Amino acid sequence: MSQTSSQQACLRGLYAVTPDDPLLPRLSALVHAALAGGVKVVQYRNKVAPPPLFRAQAAELLRICRAHGALLIVNDNPEIAADIGADGVHVGREDGGAARARAIVGPGRIIGVSCYDELGIAERALAEGADYVAFGAMFASSVKPEAVTAPLGLLTEAKARFGVPVCAIGGIRTDNVQSLITAGADMAAVITDLFDAPDIAARARTYQDMFKVSV
Repeated sequence: MSQTSSQQACLRGLYAVTPDDPLLPRLSALVHAALAGGVKVVQYRNKVAPPPLFRAQAAELLRICRAHGALLIVNDNPEIAADIGADGVHVGREDGGAARARAIVGPGRIIGVSCYDELGIAERALAEGADYVAFGAMFASSVKPEAVTAPLGLLTEAKARFGVPVCAIGGIRTDNVQSLITAGADMAAVITDLFDAPDIAARARTYQDMFKVSV
């Protein structure tokens, strides 16, 4: 594990994950609104952007997050995370694992790993230097409708066993997040229920209040 105390303090509450959006000004406005609502960690995720756009969007969102004292984690791409000086990277099953990510981004940056519904993946990821583990989909997800569903008890067991921040992802809304918090989730990764909200800042504050994170 490599996070500083200030980074660790950010790994709690709403984890804002960006939607696929090709328009940088619009994406920047969405993230600005989330940060205004007290978000402390943003994951830049864009599954359809070509590499030049991916890098440009990541770099601009890093600038915005820095201005708000928030962390930027880059999804899938440790090379871009290292290149722009992001706070960390989040990797999944197809991305080469935590050890590869650590070799690329170096010490001092956060590495998160998608563990789906498998504690064994989390164990391996932590042995390779991951800083937080994510489980899900916890509920049916419009972003990943084919995703396997993880039981709530997995969060409880992971929190008890691993001693690192545990993130829940998939289909999370303000009307079901409390069950995840009760089960032991430190963070809730949210795309749709946050960025499709009519008032993104207010929605972010609602999540942070439920986690009792100061905004």
